[in-house]
Amino acid sequence: MPPESSSYSVQGIAAPACFEDLHQLLERVSEDHPDVRRTDLDMLETAIIEIAGNVVEHGCPPGQVAYTLYLWVTETTLKSVLVDSGSEVSSEDRESPDRPDDMAEEGRGLLLAEAVLDEFRYERRDGHNTWTMIRGRHS
Repeated sequence: MPPESSSYSVQGIAAPACFEDLHQLLERVSEDHPDVRRTDLDMLETAIIEIAGNVVEHGCPPGQVAYTLYLWVTETTLKSVLVDSGSEVSSEDRESPDRPDDMAEEGRGLLLAEAVLDEFRYERRDGHNTWTMIRGRHS
């Protein structure tokens, strides 16, 4: 039986290869917590991959941005915090008033993350970007 609260983490350089590490971590969470609805974990994974994708694509200096992803499973929530060493993300980039065109293939990551999470926030703390993603465990 899994503990009431479990924590996980993975770290590396924000590059395309990091996605495999993130997927493996989430698969481990799924194996350790068969009681977590797959839909809830999939929605959190979607948000994590979208935000990590933005860090990989836009993080400066390119190829040198370190990241750590923390993930906690509790009885009521799935919480993940992605911390990266990239340059500050402007509020303009985070809060673009323009919705991407319906046919656009880019520019949807933050909107998608917000849509699948119960709470999503960005902070710049101690020279690092901190992305907090919370998804309630739905029954």
